[in-house]
Amino acid sequence: MKKAITPNSSLLTPHSTIIRLEQVFKIYGRGETEVRALSDVNLIIEEGEYCAIMGPSGSGKSTAMNIIGCLDRPTSGHYYLDSVDVAQMDDAQLAHIRNKKLGFVFQQFHLLPQLSSLENVMLPMVYASVKFSERRQRAVEALCRVGLEGRLNNKPNQLSGGQQQRVAIARAIVNRPVLLLADEPTGALDSRTTQEVLDIFNELNASGITVVMVTHEPDVARQTQRIVWFRDGQVVDSHLTPNDINQIAVSY
Repeated sequence: MKKAITPNSSLLTPHSTIIRLEQVFKIYGRGETEVRALSDVNLIIEEGEYCAIMGPSGSGKSTAMNIIGCLDRPTSGHYYLDSVDVAQMDDAQLAHIRNKKLGFVFQQFHLLPQLSSLENVMLPMVYASVKFSERRQRAVEALCRVGLEGRLNNKPNQLSGGQQQRVAIARAIVNRPVLLLADEPTGALDSRTTQEVLDIFNELNASGITVVMVTHEPDVARQTQRIVWFRDGQVVDSHLTPNDINQIAVSY
């Protein structure tokens, strides 16, 4: 029986702003080699939203996701995550924020091959200093939540691609993040398995978890609530709807 995994409500306030980027620039190089990956980006995402970030190659969407995920820092500007300005935090502080408040799902599953599904999902809680008994209980609950109650002891090479991505999702939610970030999470999956994974994201969002997903697939973006479109390092539209998806390529 599946058990609901909900975000840590003590970290949230009703209708709070989870992500706020203010005049964010990300610049690589200097002089003639200078590249502005992001240029004056302003973006707000509220608690409980389900957003897709889209744009052509080189548009800045991946750079923006790295900053939102505290994997990189802006050259200038402010990034408020759950009302805390994290833009200039040091590496140790960013690692703490990632572990406590963020969950990540990637196109490649990044599971440790020598560990079982249960052990892979328990791993983030080791770094969070959660006691073993609680680690195991929460990992079992998370795997049940994604429909893998019968695969707790399987290693990654004993699982299909879709099942591996489900383990990765369980690992991402086990610390009860305020924000779930997904970077092309269906890019390595067939269409049937893609829908199964998207159904899980929809259920997680319905339970209260804020979801932000980078995708280049229109059919995936259509299943979110809101689309943010990047081009040339800037947000050119932050409130596209799934019904707008057919016009995006023409307009931008």
